Amino acid sequence: MGELIGVHLEKPEKREENSLQSIRRRALATGVFSSSRAAIKERTLRTDRWWLQPAITFGVLIAFIIYATFRAFEKKYYFSEPLISPFYSPCLSTACLDGSAHFGTPIGTITLFGMVISPALFILIFPLGFRLTCYYYRKAYYRSFWMSPPACAVAEPHKKYTGETRAPLILQNGHRWFFYFGLIFNVILTYDAIIAFKNPEGEWGHMSVGTLILLLNATMLWLYSASCHTCRHTIGGRLRNFSKHPLRYKMWTWVSALNERHPVYAWISLIVVALTDFYVRLVASGSITNYYFF
Repeated sequence: MGELIGVHLEKPEKREENSLQSIRRRALATGVFSSSRAAIKERTLRTDRWWLQPAITFGVLIAFIIYATFRAFEKKYYFSEPLISPFYSPCLSTACLDGSAHFGTPIGTITLFGMVISPALFILIFPLGFRLTCYYYRKAYYRSFWMSPPACAVAEPHKKYTGETRAPLILQNGHRWFFYFGLIFNVILTYDAIIAFKNPEGEWGHMSVGTLILLLNATMLWLYSASCHTCRHTIGGRLRNFSKHPLRYKMWTWVSALNERHPVYAWISLIVVALTDFYVRLVASGSITNYYFF
């Protein structure tokens, strides 16, 4: 009938497809170069110090990257019975210091260009990958390093946005697998905290400052992992209703409560893991003595 009166009636499926294409085109045209942006010369109309938060984030992350890189390549001062640095645990190489390989040395010693590869480099990819692909950390370093965007209501300088659909950002989709590996490392670091109740002679029933620090580190890593969005989905996702899964629903409510503070746990755990390594380094290098309460 539409053809009889000279009007072409588009099928609903076609209209939906055209609408999706229009949305994609608008999404690709973002930032200060977007044709849909208001014709103002200012980058933003915000008058507060919107740049402060991304600047602080940039500074903290850069400081952590520099310190962690230095420690990973230092290859010493990471073990002092019974304390081991989280940067080197588990130590799986035959290049590990005596007594630090609690789970054996299946990797052996590998050299590259005449240099022995640090034992830390064999394991750091997993906790590093977990944090790099973390939903919250993505927001943090996208804003602070790439200005994409640097803050709410502040235009980004990029000409287009392709999302996480191509290399290297497509690797962000592997977050849940890094989460699973991260849980294994949490168990190992919890084990490290438990054996820290020994004294240097290997006798149980003792507690030192190092014991408390390793316990704090393991606790914060568990809170960071348990509050993760992937953990929340793993526990309560893919269910048609909660009424038939009361246990999973209860666990989901607990994880959801933690999820609200996920950014807080993300930062605290990052700082604590660095401080834990720093403390172990001070003890291992002889700069300080690991004080025992009993």
